[in-house]
Amino acid sequence: MMQVTQSGSFQHAAVLREFGCEHSLLSRPDGSASFVQGDTTVLAGVYGPAEVMVSKESFDRATLEVTLKPKVGMPGVAERSKEQCIRQTCEAALLTRLHPRTSITLSLQTVHDDGALLACCLNAACMALMDAGLPMHCLFCGVCCAIDQQGTIKLDPTAREEKESRAVMTFALDSTDCRVMMSSTKGSYTAAELQQCIAVCQRASESIFQFYRDSVSRRYCKA
Repeated sequence: MMQVTQSGSFQHAAVLREFGCEHSLLSRPDGSASFVQGDTTVLAGVYGPAEVMVSKESFDRATLEVTLKPKVGMPGVAERSKEQCIRQTCEAALLTRLHPRTSITLSLQTVHDDGALLACCLNAACMALMDAGLPMHCLFCGVCCAIDQQGTIKLDPTAREEKESRAVMTFALDSTDCRVMMSSTKGSYTAAELQQCIAVCQRASESIFQFYRDSVSRRYCKA
């Protein structure tokens, strides 16, 4: 059942869809993971650090490449925009200076999209980077929310809820102090609504980071 709370003059539906994750399900990448949020599923694979083409080489850090493939067809403008958001977040989290003159490739595949796709991509990316054992400043997660026509903030919206909303926002948040590392927004909203959405997503990120911890504990710790 959806829990609706009120803060000031804003209402928000404070619920995240059910999570699911599987580690090391691909044999060729150095790290891989699938992440499920409701009916949205993304598969991620990490390759590297490995040799890099001279034209793409950075003398003081690793070069990060991100590709996102849709469920069907060829990548388009929407995928390129998401790739940029994911790369920006991963570059802020990874300790790329430990691996200069190398390349790290993050490949993501959309298995099914039922809303909050960018957030699910970010979560799959973080789990795959963890599986690859790459050093990071911090973990990160993606949280999406939408503002409907009545001004209610809906957390982790479905594709239908996104379509019916007047604004959709996705934030990447770090695990240290829930700082906003990246934001992607579309639609119309006020400054107050933006701040309220950030606060809602920051609170929701605690559940995702706890899921990360539980997932790793189940994998490596035996009773």
